[in-house]
Amino acid sequence: MFDIIRKEVDWGGRKLILESGRMARQADGAVLATYGETTVLCTAVAQKEPKPGIDFFPLTVNYQEKSFAAGKIPGGFFKREGRPSEKETLTSRLIDRPIRPLFHPNFRNETQVICTVLCHDLENDPDIVALVGASAALTLSGVPFLGPIGAARVGYVDGEYVLNPQVDEASSSQLDLVVAGTQEGVLMVESEAHELSEEVMLGAVMFGHREFQPVIDAIISMAETAAKEPWAVAEPPAEHATVASRVKELAEAGLRDAYANPDKTVRHGAIEAVKAETVGALEEDEDATSDVVGAAFKKLEKDIVRTAILDQKPRIDGRDTKTVRPIACEVGVLPRAHGSALFTRGETQVLAVATLGTGQDEQIIDALDGDYREHFLLHYNFPPYSVGEASFLRSPGRREIGHGKLAWRAVHPLLPSKDDFPYTIRVVSEVTESNGSSSMATVCGSSLSLMDAGVPLAKPVAGIAMGLIKEDDRFAVLSDILGDEDHLGDMDFKVAGTSQGVTSLQMDIKITSITEEIMEIALGQARDGRLHILGEMEKALSGAREEVSDNAPRITAFSVPKDKIRDVIGTGGKVIREICETTGAKIDIEDDGTIKVAAVDGEAAQRAIDWIKSIVAEPEVGVIYTGKVVKVVDFGAFVNFLGNRDGLVHISELAEGRTGKVTDVVNEGDEVKVKVLGIDDRGKVRLSMRVVNQETGDDLTKEAADTPAAE
Repeated sequence: MFDIIRKEVDWGGRKLILESGRMARQADGAVLATYGETTVLCTAVAQKEPKPGIDFFPLTVNYQEKSFAAGKIPGGFFKREGRPSEKETLTSRLIDRPIRPLFHPNFRNETQVICTVLCHDLENDPDIVALVGASAALTLSGVPFLGPIGAARVGYVDGEYVLNPQVDEASSSQLDLVVAGTQEGVLMVESEAHELSEEVMLGAVMFGHREFQPVIDAIISMAETAAKEPWAVAEPPAEHATVASRVKELAEAGLRDAYANPDKTVRHGAIEAVKAETVGALEEDEDATSDVVGAAFKKLEKDIVRTAILDQKPRIDGRDTKTVRPIACEVGVLPRAHGSALFTRGETQVLAVATLGTGQDEQIIDALDGDYREHFLLHYNFPPYSVGEASFLRSPGRREIGHGKLAWRAVHPLLPSKDDFPYTIRVVSEVTESNGSSSMATVCGSSLSLMDAGVPLAKPVAGIAMGLIKEDDRFAVLSDILGDEDHLGDMDFKVAGTSQGVTSLQMDIKITSITEEIMEIALGQARDGRLHILGEMEKALSGAREEVSDNAPRITAFSVPKDKIRDVIGTGGKVIREICETTGAKIDIEDDGTIKVAAVDGEAAQRAIDWIKSIVAEPEVGVIYTGKVVKVVDFGAFVNFLGNRDGLVHISELAEGRTGKVTDVVNEGDEVKVKVLGIDDRGKVRLSMRVVNQETGDDLTKEAADTPAAE
């Protein structure tokens, strides 16, 4: 019934299956990608006409996970998938970044790639499957996509690289790296590492590049049979070249002067003035539309900046290619915060604030492969004032989520274990100024704020962003790039780590690929820059403070028998609620019997600890306890002690001598001191008040034994 094209590849010990022609046949390109038993439907659709009035390629990538893929029903009131999760947002970015540079530079048709997870085997992460499927769908669609690309995940276990490690292998791997690229070179890298050397990281990238070549070959083979006719892309009319020549004639001198100014605000003002003057001079030229002039002006800017750098002239702000901008670090800038730091590098500045919480503050993640709790949160905010703009404040977008996750990956490997430091940790990075790599400034600021909060990081962490200018065989690698160099350059290469090694690596390029040689130079140059930044950070704080802030809760952890957990919680949570309300402490109870008591006030925490320990303690014969009379009967009084433990004080044990009525001695609600006389086989406890001094709590039987006999 359908013309189904199917390709199979043995890849990393499992079969990768690419299939087209069975589903989503009205899309320009549709591929069902399966790896193991994880299946993702990837579609690509482009509008037939260019979108007018824009000077960029309007590409949207949406990765979405369906709960049915893992045999689950969504939580929440509506019981259906809602706004994208962090994982979906990050994977959408992961797919977007390597495919975007491969579209024809003149293509302006709105294009959408949708990757839908239909089945998840809980072993193979769908992100790589989605990336491969998206590449195949675009290759078959006929749109001017200069692919295909391949992608792979690389682990590092016992000194060996592992291709596409399964989910359960991740805990034993020192590396989680995703690499994507073409046959010729690498386009994108995303990773988290445990202080691995630059050599190991470069080896992982090249290992992944080699190992995904069979995937590219399979997509090419599939396209030979199933690809649609390629779309034609209109070249700019000849008159556009004439306009570009006039723009260069009018604006070049002014732009060169503007780009000689190291101050971003002044420079951008001068550039806008030159642009306005150029537009005014071309007002009567019918061919000089705003789109055409804007594109020509942008290309002229790019040529001026790039040519100067390749000719080994000083960069925009006067630096050479390796120098890092001046750095200033302050800690403890917010007196009530648990930890805070202000990190400034040139015209980029981040205020990082660390807050310590309890287990109740952990984030519950509802993922396809099961729910889990996250105790380290890092949130990145980029307000418009940081770049001198006024615009709406919106909820975090893809950029904010992506930058925050990059910083999270950089710091995460250095955090203490939850057993050693039982806090929920949240870092908020407020970008207060931005001119180049606020994400790497976030890494530096976060490291300082955590150490200021008393979080025992194994080592300080710093990050640096590298850039690239490449024309034919000439290239220059730039350390600590400015915003303009990022915008006009060919690569954004971010490296974070300690003095010992790399903890995170992210690379995006705007050209078709870069070589191993360029990556090796960039990694070496980044290491030198990172060590310099760490030295500057050390001037403010060289290690974690010995104690957490006085404003942070103190957490005390201890264990109780599992069968006592119910007694501590009480019916419907009554007991633990009473402890928290009375003492003001926060209490977390884990299934293994671990109890964590947190309070800013040490006395409050101790009261809660003593209360809990009294509940779980077993009564000991001969020991004196304080209790409360809960019931009076003719033959004695029942006293509650050790939490919910009751015992009987027989009428003969209430006081010395004969007691006529129990109420002559005690009434319900009285606080008394009792001694345990014995516990029978059924657990019933016999108590005595008679042998205890009710004022001092002393054991009268011991006093009698210690008194010398009369001579």
